[in-house]
Amino acid sequence: MRLGDYTAQLTKESLAYRLYGVDRIVERHRHRYEVNPDYIDEIEAAGMKFTGKNRNRMEIAEIPEHIFFFSTQFHPEFKSRPNRPSPPFLGFIRSMLK
Repeated sequence: MRLGDYTAQLTKESLAYRLYGVDRIVERHRHRYEVNPDYIDEIEAAGMKFTGKNRNRMEIAEIPEHIFFFSTQFHPEFKSRPNRPSPPFLGFIRSMLK
C-alpha cells in the first residue's frame, strides 16, 4: 500500500508544471497501484507522457494533444478546499471554459 505524502518531480513544458507552477509537488496517496515499468517506453511511444515522477514511479500521465487529459496516482481531492481547489481540478474547470 502506498500511503501518505510523496514528492513528484514535474517535467517543465508539461500541463502539470503549468497547473502547479512549480517543478516539485507533494501530494497524498492511498492506493496499491503503479505503472509497470516494463511498459513505460511503449506507452510513451503511443502518445501518453509521464510528466510527474517519484524516483522510478510514474505519478502523473498526460496526453499533450488532448485539451485536458491529466491523470494522477495521488488523490488531489485530499488537498482541495472550498476556497482553494487543487490545481488539477481548477485546470479542468478552466479547460472547459475555453
